[in-house]
Amino acid sequence: MRKRTNGLSREFIIHPGETLREMLEDRGMTQRELAIRTDVKEPHVSNIVNCLKPISVSFAKKLEYALGVDTSFWVNLQANYEKEQADFEEVNQVSPEESKVLKKLKSISDYAKKVNLISSTAQDAMLVIEWRKLLNVSSLARISEVSQVGAYRLAKADNIDPDILFPWLRVCDLITKAQKVNQRLSIEKLRKKLHLIRKLTFEQDVNSVYSGLRKHFADCGIRFSIVKHFAGAPVQGVITKNSDGTLSLIMTLRRKAADIFWFTLFHEIGHIIYDDIDDKLIDYENIRNEREDQIDEFAASVLIDREQYNLFLQEGDFSLSSIKRFCSRQEIPSYILIGRLQRDKHLKYGDYTTEKTKYDIADIVQEHYRNEH
Repeated sequence: MRKRTNGLSREFIIHPGETLREMLEDRGMTQRELAIRTDVKEPHVSNIVNCLKPISVSFAKKLEYALGVDTSFWVNLQANYEKEQADFEEVNQVSPEESKVLKKLKSISDYAKKVNLISSTAQDAMLVIEWRKLLNVSSLARISEVSQVGAYRLAKADNIDPDILFPWLRVCDLITKAQKVNQRLSIEKLRKKLHLIRKLTFEQDVNSVYSGLRKHFADCGIRFSIVKHFAGAPVQGVITKNSDGTLSLIMTLRRKAADIFWFTLFHEIGHIIYDDIDDKLIDYENIRNEREDQIDEFAASVLIDREQYNLFLQEGDFSLSSIKRFCSRQEIPSYILIGRLQRDKHLKYGDYTTEKTKYDIADIVQEHYRNEH
């Protein structure tokens, strides 16, 4: 019995020599006679018939003369055999290094299955193979090297794991590519859409929030999606320029607090409006510099007028009734101001919890993508 691993067996992989041997037996032709007819040494025929050597193209041509069977038959037979051999080895030669990477990918593998990027039944070696195909690498052990030379070139930081971040970015790209956007990026349209996007802060139905955002962004030439956040990929947003003139904007759902969601969203919009993208911008969490501070100021000002906010702070009345009066005048939901006051340490994070809004968008995003894919 030949080796059987992971449900596959070499006994089902037929060497072309077996077919040649059967054909000789059917015709009553000896190996010696075939050697003479094909002008080769008898050991050469013997090695092929005994599955020790392949059928070369030149010998396949000679077999066409000797047996009247077309060259392409033997060439295809040999090619199929070699592919089946490679398929067998692919499944049964997963390296320990790849197995180690696969363990790291457990959570993101489950997510990729939910959005139909990977077969829901793929496990072990077959899961390794699906990730190889998804990431366009012949070995998962090379992910960290590939991540430093290609389009996904990653930053180096203590909390970044290339084995997680590289697959996560690939998943992001595939999710956004499924969306249909019919016009090129227009930053002018995006500026004009800001007030309409801000109006969505009043929506309580997360499906309406997500659908509304996708529509507004599509009108501006932007593909938009929200992707699950994973440890090892400390990213709050990814913005990518596409070859068709569109842009892709990915956000992560790190926490469910709606005020954080909207601040982060307008932060990413700020990067687009300020044209901070070369080919791809990976907006890592907790990165502080002058540009990030400028973008934060943009996001804060879109949500709450800076001058009016400063006047509110000067009054010093942070009661719920005062907050609601201010928000009514500014046409924003109260949770936006409460979140801002908490971040600026004028309120404690436990204050006015009944006014805070939370989103659970992940399942809706997954359903959207499953329907499109």
